Amino acid sequence: MTITQRFFFSLIAVIPLLINMIGMPFGWMLPGGNWTALVLTTAIMLVSARPFLHSAWAAFKNHQANMDTLVAIGTTTAYLYSLYAMYRHQPVFFESAAFIITFILLGQVLEAKMRKSASSAVEKLLDLQAKDANVWRNGKWQQIPLEQVQIGDLIRVKPGEKVPVDGVITEGSSNLDESMVTGESMPVTKNKGEKVIGATINQSGTFTMQVQKIGNQTLLSQIVQMVKKAQTSRAPIQRTTDQVSHIFVPVVLILAILTFVIWVVIIGETPEKAMMFAVSVVIIACPCALGLATPTALMVGTGRSAKLGVLIKNGEVLEAANNIKTVIFDKTGTITQGKPVVTDVVGSKQQVLEIAGALESDSEHPLASAILAKVKTEGIKISKVNNFTAIAGKGIKASFKGQEALIGNESLFTNKILSSSLKIQLTRLQDEAKTVVLVGYGQQIIGLIAIQDTPKISAVPTISTLKHQGLQTVMLTGDNERVAKAIAQQVGIDWIVANVLPQDKAKVVEEQQKKGPVAFVGDGINDAPALTLANVGIAMGSGTDIAIESGGIVLVKNNLWGVVEAIELSKKTFQRIKLNLFWAFIYNTIGIPIAAGIFAKWGLILSPELAGLAMALSSISVVSSSLLLNRTKLSEEPDFADSSNHKL
Repeated sequence: MTITQRFFFSLIAVIPLLINMIGMPFGWMLPGGNWTALVLTTAIMLVSARPFLHSAWAAFKNHQANMDTLVAIGTTTAYLYSLYAMYRHQPVFFESAAFIITFILLGQVLEAKMRKSASSAVEKLLDLQAKDANVWRNGKWQQIPLEQVQIGDLIRVKPGEKVPVDGVITEGSSNLDESMVTGESMPVTKNKGEKVIGATINQSGTFTMQVQKIGNQTLLSQIVQMVKKAQTSRAPIQRTTDQVSHIFVPVVLILAILTFVIWVVIIGETPEKAMMFAVSVVIIACPCALGLATPTALMVGTGRSAKLGVLIKNGEVLEAANNIKTVIFDKTGTITQGKPVVTDVVGSKQQVLEIAGALESDSEHPLASAILAKVKTEGIKISKVNNFTAIAGKGIKASFKGQEALIGNESLFTNKILSSSLKIQLTRLQDEAKTVVLVGYGQQIIGLIAIQDTPKISAVPTISTLKHQGLQTVMLTGDNERVAKAIAQQVGIDWIVANVLPQDKAKVVEEQQKKGPVAFVGDGINDAPALTLANVGIAMGSGTDIAIESGGIVLVKNNLWGVVEAIELSKKTFQRIKLNLFWAFIYNTIGIPIAAGIFAKWGLILSPELAGLAMALSSISVVSSSLLLNRTKLSEEPDFADSSNHKL
């Protein structure tokens, strides 16, 4: 039987006992009196209490004691003593045993419901998947069930449809809503050659995609599995809780025995009253809330982080993130876009870009794509050139509209004079560690184009917030110190380590760990050792599979702000765990003396059934406390739109 079924069985059986208790002061009882109470309580003990008894017996055989030990001993003691008392024609406690089981099961039913609500939001992601796909089969487009889609298939996705599985666009482009997977509210533009994620929504154009991942391989499935694993993981603090529980249970049993002895031997009360206090001590002390304090907070914390596009792989990572002192960033692809872009155009923008676009249209140079992207952004039409000549190590020259046109470095323009104003601009741009190409037309140098791997828009607010929170920020790069300093100044990094070989990144992490726990943020294969060695490895969602596997936290949105969210949510979750543990200990500390009858002289008495209710409420309160993590405020994400943040 399920917990819910056992609870309702117990509830139905306990209702007559409740009526019996209410009617007793008025002089009427159920037919059969104590025999009816015996039958109903026995049914509850055999059906509803059986799992508690089995668990307690299994722990006893392994020379251990657990939470169920206290429940089993408390209810069994009340039940067996009532049998003895019934034989001696004395007051019985059958109702106590029945009510204790019912109240504890009530707590577990509510706890299970709260646990389910904490994890169901992530599992519901799987329901967002498309049920079928429009696949090219046998020379035509066919609508087939999603289960029949294979890797390599071509799928056509129309506006308003869901992307069936993970793949890459082979034809067309569109804007996609990826919020259900990445948490990013802004639509993302996807063009030919870019990856798309299953279950995201195609908002505008029709495109054709090739299937790359299906079933459990898709990002959506991996997110769900990763979160499920995190929610069932254990944080190191949980081991301390377990050790405390193992000591706590025997201590409680000793206290219960002492309570009985003191009331009978020293105070001189009847065994019946002494037994009531002893059973109450056992029941109120059941450390169920203690056992729930960590796992429920972990479940809610990791579930909420997943909604934000931050995947925390396990409880150990979450606890480690709470203690971070230094955050080390890889530069290329992490702090920066990972690709060169045009940052400055000096001279007549229209003319300079028109000539540059014409010359670079057939070039295979890495900087050509940056210039052509800028030309496209400005809406400038690319014209044809004649007599195209690429000069190795210098640049390009050709004939454009009847005159000589050139683009390249300074060595290409040895016979042309650079004006004083352009010379000043050239020096300024080079001091900013930007790559500068010169553009010439006719007999003159008409302008400059500066190119740089620029920081992501999310970099500045992220690093500023981390520093405000007292964390030191470091940037590692294989680039020279001049380039590193330029980027560091733009984003506000505390200090840099330049000219770092890939294999030396882990050594830098080790050095920083001497000062305190370190988080490393990276995206490449060469970042994997550092990600693994760091106390917390944070992998960018756009990174390689190796980097993502090595990281303890994955930023699905590829948005650096996720570093702030991950660290803040880790701290909030760990604070909630400590609050839950404090509450659970205080609850038991206050409850045990009351249950033992220390305040009975003043009329404050806790009967076994009320002790059971109080214990159930303590568990519910801890779970409720954990659920409040869903409402905990985090630093507000700045309103920025950086296309590089969205590409996976």
